[in-house]
Amino acid sequence: MKAVLSQLTNNPSYAKLWHWIKLVSITGTAQVTVQAIGFISGILVIRLLPTQEYALYTLANTMLGTMTVLADGGISTGVMAKGGKVWQDRQRLGEVLATGFNLRKKFAVVSLCIALPILVYLLHHHDASWTMSILIVLALIPAFFTSLSGTLLEIAPKLHQEVAPLQKIQVGVALSRLVLLSLSIFTFPVTFIAILSAGLPQIWANRRIRKISSVFADTTQAINLTDQKEILYMVKRLLPEAIYYCVSGQLTIWLISIYGSTAGVAQAGALGRLPVALTLFTVLFGSLVLPFFSRTPAVKTIVLQQYLKIQAGLVVLGLCIVGGVVLFSGPILTILGPQYTGLTSELIIMMVGSTISFIATSSFFLCTCRGWVINPAISITISIGAIIAGVSIIDVSTLKGIFWLNIFTSIVHLIMHLAYGIHRIVTIKNDAN
Repeated sequence: MKAVLSQLTNNPSYAKLWHWIKLVSITGTAQVTVQAIGFISGILVIRLLPTQEYALYTLANTMLGTMTVLADGGISTGVMAKGGKVWQDRQRLGEVLATGFNLRKKFAVVSLCIALPILVYLLHHHDASWTMSILIVLALIPAFFTSLSGTLLEIAPKLHQEVAPLQKIQVGVALSRLVLLSLSIFTFPVTFIAILSAGLPQIWANRRIRKISSVFADTTQAINLTDQKEILYMVKRLLPEAIYYCVSGQLTIWLISIYGSTAGVAQAGALGRLPVALTLFTVLFGSLVLPFFSRTPAVKTIVLQQYLKIQAGLVVLGLCIVGGVVLFSGPILTILGPQYTGLTSELIIMMVGSTISFIATSSFFLCTCRGWVINPAISITISIGAIIAGVSIIDVSTLKGIFWLNIFTSIVHLIMHLAYGIHRIVTIKNDAN
């Protein structure tokens, strides 16, 4: 028996399996904790902020996501793809990160100049005073810059699968946010206080992540012009699609904020808080699967096998999530509060669309993490065509109709990214770098 166990533990396949079990266990446990705390924080905000204030909070957080996407523009994807090729060289990885940070600063300034005036207009459109609008903008800026830095700093530890320290930091950030929200929002139930309480803990987190990252990447390195050229090449391919997704990715909020009521914005924001499971698995996917797939040897059969396994796992996961929401839709809506309990069908339709979108987005990142970027002229044309076709056949004047539109466009995106991924894999040359 001992001989059998010894042979089993010395088997490379067993060692690899055990390695992944540990990674998934550590990341999964931490993320369940993080998302549970985040969910409590979200419910706290939903229940304590008046409907008017929560609508403003939803608009501000939606714009924060838009600003972050614009400021990234594909930079983090380019750094991940380039870093995957030099991840064992501390000096070269440091150069790649330094180049990414330099580009990120420039993009961040442009993003602020574009997004903030639009946010102020939308806030004022929903009856926020000029003073409140300015306070919300000022509270949003720290969250914006700290979020941008954190995503790049995490790349080096992720490439080395050093996930445990990152997860501990994320748990600490989640707890800090909950404590700050609990101390502040009971006394001052206003939007800018809630945003500020959520953003400040990331400053502490970035300091800790920078220390971990410095073990794997030399943070004293200067920018590398060759790396910059390669990253910018990816940005040129990804930025048009990023700009498109800034609009389409939050289409629900944008349509309701322009054509709907303030209460409608609050309903969309409240339901948008519920896909906690998707956030959990998005983090798991980005922390474990993408770095692994990025490092997979460029051998056609190996890449195809890993790609198909990942896709099968995503489909099974999606079915489980939607099934769980259907079974427990009543209790889920009860948690949000009495003003949202009549949105059962909207919840289920939204979760179907969100799950399909999650799989489509994951398929997109599987391609980009290996440096495969679909021509933006093709992807944007297909996406805009899907929106136009969807609007022509679906009534988007209601919240339910907008969620059906999201399902329709997400299916188109999923087919597009799956087809492109398979196309790139079958054209791999086994001696490619």
